[in-house]
Amino acid sequence: MSIDVLIPADASAATPLGRFAGGARAVPPHRPLVLANMVASVDGATAVDGESRGLSGPADREVFHHLRGLADVVLAGSGTMRADNYRPANPSDAVRRERVARGQHAVPGIAVVTRSLRLDDSAPLVSQAEVATVVITPEDADLRVPAGADHITVGRGTVDLAGALGLLHERGARLVLCEGGPTLLGNLVAAGLVDELFLTLSPALAAGNSSRLLSGPELVPMSPLRLRALARFGDMLFVRYDVGAAPGSTPLR
Repeated sequence: MSIDVLIPADASAATPLGRFAGGARAVPPHRPLVLANMVASVDGATAVDGESRGLSGPADREVFHHLRGLADVVLAGSGTMRADNYRPANPSDAVRRERVARGQHAVPGIAVVTRSLRLDDSAPLVSQAEVATVVITPEDADLRVPAGADHITVGRGTVDLAGALGLLHERGARLVLCEGGPTLLGNLVAAGLVDELFLTLSPALAAGNSSRLLSGPELVPMSPLRLRALARFGDMLFVRYDVGAAPGSTPLR
């Protein structure tokens, strides 16, 4: 199974996923590069029956795993973690070797942004993680963090996302992949903290009351996007946008 790349980001790459998701990237000086990966129906629904997997498919999962293979940290909100039953990342042996050759840990870590965590010590995301799951909370959050998790506190009342990314950067993260949900992604975009958006358009109309890609106050002005790559698999479309380059960015090797 392979996607058909209509507009490549890296025409010289050996694989379709490389042509779609590869190419030069610039890392901001004081935070990781932030990619977002989301799936939506054509009318903008991000979940069916409360889960995003109802909009997904085999080709979308290939893109999903490819992007995870690039990331140092996978970032998600606690609602998405619960709805999609998150488990630790478990890349293939080939991807592990590629990551180690690039100087990364063999497995990307998972980081959960939350103000009201509901995760016990026996949850797979904690008990089965090869890299300790990071729980990011406000400093004044009243919750119990599982003993096996790594706890970051930043901000009061709500998580200071720029501060959280800065702390992940200090720990060596150079590429963070945000997998939603819409509230977390909306807050990141509003703060100017997203560099690329990977959007899978599922060939379906869902209606209903599902969240859109971004939740939160209206963006004024709107955040402009620049088309970087386009691919398809059957009737499913895969779009890659640049959201904007941070001043002083340096190439990611």
